[in-house]
Amino acid sequence: MNTLLDRPIWSALSTVHAPLAEGDGLARRYAPGFLSLAGTAEDTPQAAADFASLVRPGETLYFLQAHPVLPPAGFETLVATEAVQMIAQDVPVIAPDEAIVALGAEDAEEMMALATLTKPGPFSLKSQALGRFWGVREGGRIVAMAGERMKQPGYTELSGVCTHPDHRGKGYARRLSLHVAAKIVEAGAQPYLHAFASNTAAIGLYETIGFSLRRSMHVAALRRPD
Repeated sequence: MNTLLDRPIWSALSTVHAPLAEGDGLARRYAPGFLSLAGTAEDTPQAAADFASLVRPGETLYFLQAHPVLPPAGFETLVATEAVQMIAQDVPVIAPDEAIVALGAEDAEEMMALATLTKPGPFSLKSQALGRFWGVREGGRIVAMAGERMKQPGYTELSGVCTHPDHRGKGYARRLSLHVAAKIVEAGAQPYLHAFASNTAAIGLYETIGFSLRRSMHVAALRRPD
C-alpha cells in the first residue's frame, strides 16, 4: 500500500514541501498564505491535539486523507465529504499545444481571480511556490489554467484545473490536464489528482487521459472557534 498517497498532505509537508510547512510532532500545515491544508501522521487524539495547536482562532483548514478525519475537541466541521484519488499509469503522448503557455509570478493576481470565480480547490497568490502552472489566454486574459500542487518523492499532484464560465466547452480542461500530466512525467514523477466523488463529469474526463481510481478519500474542513 502506498502510504505516501493515503495521507498526501502530511507526506508532502514531511518531504518535498517541508520548507513550506509549520508544525512538528504528528501534525503539519502549509504556512499561512500558501494553502489552507493540513494533515496528520495518524488518527489519534495526540495527532488531533498537535493539529489544534497549529490553527489560529477563527481559521479553517482542510484535511484530505484515506480515513475519516478525527476533529479536535471544540472544532467545528464545516465540510465532511468523500473524494476520489486518481493516478495515471499511462499518460498519452501529445503534440505540443501552442495555445498553452507557462504562467509566472506576474500572473498571480489574475490566476487568483480565476480560482476565486471557479473554485477548483484551495488556492492562493503563493500557489506557484508549490509547483508549475500553465494556462490559455483569450483576448490577453487567462481563461483556463492547471498546475501542480502537492509533491511527494516520485509523485506530483495535478490540481487547480479550471476554466472561466464564458469559455467552457472548448476542451481547455482536458488539454491543460494532459499538458500538466505530461510535464510531470517528463520531470520523472507520476501524476495523481483528486476530485469530489460527486463530480462525475471531471472523473470521466480524467479517465479519458489515462487516470484511474486509486482509492476513495475523505475531505474535511475544520474551523477553530474565534
